[in-house]
Amino acid sequence: MNATDIMADIHPCYDLDNFSTLIFPSDPSALCVLVNLVLGLLSAITVCGNLLVIISIVYFKQLHIPTNYLILSLAVADLLVGVVIFPFSMAHTLTSCLYQENVFCIIRDCIDAILCTSSILNLCCISIDRYHAICHPLTYMTTVTVRVAGVMIFVTWTVAAMISIGIILSGYSYGTCEETCSVSVVLSNVTGPVFVFFMPAIIMLCIYIKIFVVAQTQRNSIQISTSGTVSKMENKATKTLAIVMGVFLLCMMPNFLCIVFLPLASETPPFSLIEALNWLTLSNSMLNPFIYGFFYSWFRSACKVILSGQIFTGNFANTKLM
Repeated sequence: MNATDIMADIHPCYDLDNFSTLIFPSDPSALCVLVNLVLGLLSAITVCGNLLVIISIVYFKQLHIPTNYLILSLAVADLLVGVVIFPFSMAHTLTSCLYQENVFCIIRDCIDAILCTSSILNLCCISIDRYHAICHPLTYMTTVTVRVAGVMIFVTWTVAAMISIGIILSGYSYGTCEETCSVSVVLSNVTGPVFVFFMPAIIMLCIYIKIFVVAQTQRNSIQISTSGTVSKMENKATKTLAIVMGVFLLCMMPNFLCIVFLPLASETPPFSLIEALNWLTLSNSMLNPFIYGFFYSWFRSACKVILSGQIFTGNFANTKLM
C-alpha cells in the first residue's frame, strides 16, 4: 500500500506520523468520537447484562445447580470482556498494534484470546449439559453433578489459557506476509482457530442437531391430547437453539475465517474491516446474557428483584423464582 492508501485506511482515531508511527490526535474527529461512544455503550451493556446473570445465580439459592454454574462461568468470562477487553481495545486498537507491536499489544492480545476462548468453550460445555438433560433425562442428575460442573469449568479455563498463550507466543498474524509466511505463523493461524472456534462450533452444532432430533422423537411419542402443549414447547426450544447457533456463528465465524486466510492473501484488506470483525466477535459477549438469560423465566424474575432493590432491603435468597 502506498502512503496515500495507508493514510486513508488507518483507524479514524489515529493519525500516521511520518508514515511510520500512529499517534492519537489532540483534536479527534467526529467519527472517532462516535466510534468510542458506540463501543462504550456496547461495553456498558456487556457489563450490566453479565453482572445481572452473575448476581442472580450467586444470590438466589434456587439457582445453585450445575447448569447455572456453567452459565455463571460464561457470564464471568463475558463480564471480563466488557471490563477489560473493550476499554483496552478502545484505547489501543488492532490497527495500532499492526503498525507498532509492543508489550502492551501482546498482553492485550493474550487476555483477549483467553477470554474469547473461554467464552466459546463455556458455550460448548453448556451444550453438552443440555444434551445430557434432554437426551438422557433419567441419568442426568447423577451424571452432571456440581462436582462435574466444577471440573468442566476448571478444564475450560485451563485449556483456554494454554491454547491462547500458545497461539500468541507462536506469533499469529493479523496481517499479510510480505513474502512468505513462517511455518509457526501459518500453523498458529490455522490450528488456533481450529481448536478455539471450528472444533467447538462443530461439536455444538452436532449436539444441537441431536437434541432437536430427540425432541422430535419425544414429541411423536406423546399422546395426541397433549400435542398442542408439546408443540408450543418444541417450537420455543427450536427457536432458542436456532438463535443460539445463529448468533454464535454470525459473531464468530467471519473473524476466525479472516485469521486463517489473511496471512495468505495477496493484499491486506482495509484495517477498518479487520477492526469491525474483531468487534463483532467481542459483541457475542454482550449477546450471551440475552440468549442464555432472558430466555429463562427465573432470570426475568431475578432481574425484577435485583433491579427493584429488594435484595438490599431483605433476605430474598430463598425466594422461589417462577
